[in-house]
Amino acid sequence: MSLALTCSMPARQAGSAPAQPQPQSSARLDQARVPGGPADTLANAFSAACRHDVSAFTDFLTNSSDAAYRGLPPNQQIGLLKRFVQLEDPGQPLRSTDANGGIILRCETPSITVEIRLGAPRIDENLAFVPVALTKDRKVDFGMVRASSGWKVFAIGLVVLDIPQLTAEWSRQAMEEREGEAMAALRTIAQALDSYRRAFEKLPESLLQLGPAPKNGISPDTAGLLDSQLAQGQAGGYSIRYRILPSDDEETHPSGYELAATPKEYGKSGVRSFFIDSTGKMRGGDKQGGPATSGDPPVDTSSQ
Repeated sequence: MSLALTCSMPARQAGSAPAQPQPQSSARLDQARVPGGPADTLANAFSAACRHDVSAFTDFLTNSSDAAYRGLPPNQQIGLLKRFVQLEDPGQPLRSTDANGGIILRCETPSITVEIRLGAPRIDENLAFVPVALTKDRKVDFGMVRASSGWKVFAIGLVVLDIPQLTAEWSRQAMEEREGEAMAALRTIAQALDSYRRAFEKLPESLLQLGPAPKNGISPDTAGLLDSQLAQGQAGGYSIRYRILPSDDEETHPSGYELAATPKEYGKSGVRSFFIDSTGKMRGGDKQGGPATSGDPPVDTSSQ
């Protein structure tokens, strides 16, 4: 017995041109629009982060990242979403496409809108890299891996999405920022104290006297030199102590002052403590949560 295999093809209309292969660039752009594709999935992850939707965001993580993320405290879970879209407040995601078919995601909050542009992914078997423009000057490739349940985020730029490691790194960066804010607060208060002394020929008894002034004008009790937070001795994650140094001869050696900034939660809100006095020299170091003093080494503030 013989089997005859036949293959029929639709007839081409007379005069029509042969079908041409799809250009590679067009094929790559089409990948950005594929529902459930790497770019579409990443856009959905950004949308969840924009809304601060912790539950939805976990759908786009690998199993190991998902488990690590769920184990974080709630404030750190939200903190990762904030960094993902670079916004402090939750927003409303609005999605559109550009002229080339790339995905545009706008995360709108009451105060600011962030625009995220996703380009055509580069796909190699079960891996994909999606170019993302977070700002005009910052473009990052997000790595995606194909799992049984769909595409998952596994890398941001050259950094593998190791959530515990990233959380520790971001916490360290946040502490360094708070330490910088504490030093800046000490300088601001020191300048206010010098201005107060020039205006009233004495130092205030407390920082509260440097606070906001009423509409009827400044006075020694409300000098209008600091905002209410600094006047209460608060600077982000730091508490500030003010002390007057008495002088035996006020006419020849005016009273001096000391300011010390100490982390409210050692190891969380900050590690280093700081000290500045009327000489203007910043000192400090890791005091295990205790106050810095005039005997501590100078702090290098060249990069501040």
